[in-house]
Amino acid sequence: MRRVCIFGAGAIGGELATHLAIAGAEVSVVARGALLDAIRARGITVRTRDGAILHCSPYAASDDPRDLGPQDAVVVAVKAPALPGVAARVAPLLGSETPVAFVMNGLPWWYGMGAAGPPAEAVLPDLDPGGVLHAAVGEARVIGGVVYSACTMVEPGAIHSGHASNKLVIGEPDGQLSDRALSLAALFEAGAMPCRVTRDIRAEVWGKLMTNLASGPICLLSRSGLSKSFADPVVRAAAIRAVQEGMAIANAVLGRPLGGTAEARIDRLAATDHKPSILQDLEHGRALELEALLLHPLRLARRTGVETPTLDLLTALASQAAERADVYRPRRSEIAALPEEGGG
Repeated sequence: MRRVCIFGAGAIGGELATHLAIAGAEVSVVARGALLDAIRARGITVRTRDGAILHCSPYAASDDPRDLGPQDAVVVAVKAPALPGVAARVAPLLGSETPVAFVMNGLPWWYGMGAAGPPAEAVLPDLDPGGVLHAAVGEARVIGGVVYSACTMVEPGAIHSGHASNKLVIGEPDGQLSDRALSLAALFEAGAMPCRVTRDIRAEVWGKLMTNLASGPICLLSRSGLSKSFADPVVRAAAIRAVQEGMAIANAVLGRPLGGTAEARIDRLAATDHKPSILQDLEHGRALELEALLLHPLRLARRTGVETPTLDLLTALASQAAERADVYRPRRSEIAALPEEGGG
């Protein structure tokens, strides 16, 4: 595995590209606008928490995948609202056996795939509206991914990584330890990005989602980073309740507990003043991924009979704030419609 394309070279994608370049991969990136101009001119620079400087000069960079050609692997690192654009443009990057790893937050579009897939009540048809991603990528190519990395793009092509222990977890939807997943993980490891392959990528998705459920809506409403937001004991208590509700949804869907406590998860978040990506997007006027991070999990709560009063309130307020800022347009009155979706 030599030629790897990062589709979406934002904060996370840019960091992943840099680690792949360190490993000696021929890294190409799909980017656009001022970011693409900066990458072409200066490459990608990552400043780590300990002050180290990592640099990547991509093998090629373009806003048109046709310029890049078939790859040995593609890593998609866009936000959920951008996925239809990926579906429309990814084809030129795909050879006959090119895997596509989706390294994203929230419930992923591929969640219902594979022989190890979830029970019927955990499959939401609107994870992939119109089936565009399934048609463009298909089941056979998909690798799931979850990344832990508190990254901020301070200017186009310049990234600050504030996480003390960055890591990437990838896995096949069918639970197999495939050669392709192991090869991709080894490439990241060689580039100093800790990466492991799991047989249970859905549990990893839910584990990361607990972070998003607590940090996303609260920091969006407070307009502050994690440590400042959670310093208020009332806010911290609400965050703990939100995670407890999220863990209850995960337990109902997975059929087993995630492990750990809500309090411990919040304590880890409160140790950094990183701004969650959903707040960064709000501040920059970018579309928010409320569907994947909040609304889809709440739909599963309704289907499985899990009560989520704290998450309902936080999601409703976050949705209103995002709608007023013109960075989110609900398809309907989402929260009001939720109790009618599915049976408990």
